[in-house]
Amino acid sequence: MVYKITEWRKAKGLTQDELSKKSGVSRAIISGLESGRITVTTTDTLLRIARALECSVNDIFFENCV
Repeated sequence: MVYKITEWRKAKGLTQDELSKKSGVSRAIISGLESGRITVTTTDTLLRIARALECSVNDIFFENCV
């Protein structure tokens, strides 16, 4: 699964480090999710990243369903 974290992060003008500080999620986790090395994480992590990016979890973690 490819997450849209990078797309949203760059649209907000944030580096991984800045997103890490804003979300309280480690840069290593953010990097892993962006690269696809990490495919499983907690609901809390998903929510923290989405809040920091001012979007919903669905916007960055789930593909559009038809």
